[in-house]
Amino acid sequence: MWVNNEWMLNPEKLKALINKKISVDELMEDDFQPRIVQKAVDMKIGLDIALIATKRLADLLVIITGDADIVPALKLARREGMQICLDPLRHPIRPELSEHVDFIETKIPFPTKDH
Repeated sequence: MWVNNEWMLNPEKLKALINKKISVDELMEDDFQPRIVQKAVDMKIGLDIALIATKRLADLLVIITGDADIVPALKLARREGMQICLDPLRHPIRPELSEHVDFIETKIPFPTKDH
């Protein structure tokens, strides 16, 4: 669930406003950004993984993450016989995450000089 019903003022502009270095009239549209908050996404993904694993709906799980919060769900899936492939999109991953996957592979191509 994403919450997006509030706007935040850029921290530098807020500080300048509080210190009376700028006025409210000087604020521009670009000085604001939406406040987007994730809620219970890890829990929902974990529940989906648990359901798929326990009902034997798939033999292989390919997960794109670098977040170690998913480890309990991965451990359960492996105990249920699933193979787990982690694609961290070439980002570093925490050791506790790599311990609970069968293999790590990134399929996106390496950047070229043209791009």
